[in-house]
Amino acid sequence: MRAGMLSVADLVRQVDAGKLDTVLVAMTDMQGRLQGKRCSARYFVDEVLDHATEACDYLLAVDVEMTTVDGYEMSSWNTGYGDFVLRPDLTTLRLVPWQPGTALVLCDVEQVQPQGKPVAASPRQVLRAQLDRLAEHGLRAYVGTELEFLVFDDTYEAAFRTGYRDLTPANQYNVDYSILGTARIEPLLRRIRNEMTGAGMYVESAKGECNPGQHEIAFRYDEALVTCDNHSIYKTGAKEIAAQEGRSLTFMAKYNEREGNSCHIHISLRDESGAAVLAGDGTGGESALMRHFIAGQLDALRELTYFLAPNINSYKRFQEGSFAPTAVAWGRDNRTCALRVVGHGPSLRLENRVPGGDVNPYLAVAASIAAGLHGIEHRLPLEPEFQGNAYRSQRPRVPRTLREAAGLFGESKLARAAFGEEVVRHYRNAAQVELDAYDAAVTDWERIRGFERL
Repeated sequence: MRAGMLSVADLVRQVDAGKLDTVLVAMTDMQGRLQGKRCSARYFVDEVLDHATEACDYLLAVDVEMTTVDGYEMSSWNTGYGDFVLRPDLTTLRLVPWQPGTALVLCDVEQVQPQGKPVAASPRQVLRAQLDRLAEHGLRAYVGTELEFLVFDDTYEAAFRTGYRDLTPANQYNVDYSILGTARIEPLLRRIRNEMTGAGMYVESAKGECNPGQHEIAFRYDEALVTCDNHSIYKTGAKEIAAQEGRSLTFMAKYNEREGNSCHIHISLRDESGAAVLAGDGTGGESALMRHFIAGQLDALRELTYFLAPNINSYKRFQEGSFAPTAVAWGRDNRTCALRVVGHGPSLRLENRVPGGDVNPYLAVAASIAAGLHGIEHRLPLEPEFQGNAYRSQRPRVPRTLREAAGLFGESKLARAAFGEEVVRHYRNAAQVELDAYDAAVTDWERIRGFERL
């Protein structure tokens, strides 16, 4: 067991010794955020371990502002906003080094009646369903997510008061790969790295990025569900640590007109023996299975983009020459394509460059697996790799707006076959909620252009 992870016996010993007094019991909501309760450690040991706990089912039926909205079948005023069950997954039990005396466990979301039935629209359950489909083919998915973020010298409270405008970035210029640039905020980066290690994660490195104050901390790949769990915990923990240091950071896809925050997702497959199965005797060292897997990604990408780019702001990243993709194409080590093949031999893998830092990892990885299975099950042929600048190509384009992506998702037979009608309707409604809110908003851009000049 990796340092920082806890068995139930470890937890009980530390509770009895007075070293732990709080257990965070959390689920991941539609926006990819941790939601749940702070339980007393003694209560968790005495009650929650055996009997689980409950939370209001509106946690999967609200917008980013936690506003109750219409259109959800599973939770509404008409259904009385009941509860669902948070069932602790004890394989996720771990210490939270940035909070004293605290442990955390992630939960699967179940219905109260019929007892034990998964809540289909819960992001963790959406991913579990695709992993079960993959297992039927004797395959397991391994995933790495590469999250970028922007750091500001302002506190979250100060940023809120200014409407998140005129903030001071932690670096004043492009510090991509700069050792000096990362040293400027190493105390914060070091805390995040070390305390994520203390929470059971395997940190690889930290590096600067292009936008002033932009950085990336990379973690070692793991089984798909483990990586997505760690991803969600890391995002929450990094924000909490930044707040403790008097700073703020954001994972939003596009904070300003410069480079956005990406979340490139690397995925590979292994068989039941643990052998890598994407490598083979193809011209680029790939197997026939990998060719089908990539072909499925290409065929499904536009229809499933909503699970890769779930917010209005997500689509601001997709600008020509920005290292964020605009063309639905694949290439070997070609960063202008939406899909990039990297590695060799057992490390051969596919990188999906569409997601931004605002992505819900469970939904994005579920979409990638569903697309890959679509290619494998239909034995789709793979088109030749794209060579050159895909930004200037005539390839089909990544959807340019949430409205376009949501329409494609809502009408997708592929999405319904993979995720089920209930999940598609639920998330199509979530997209419409965001579109309605955005359409009703008056922005700074409109005021600047229209107040005096029109």
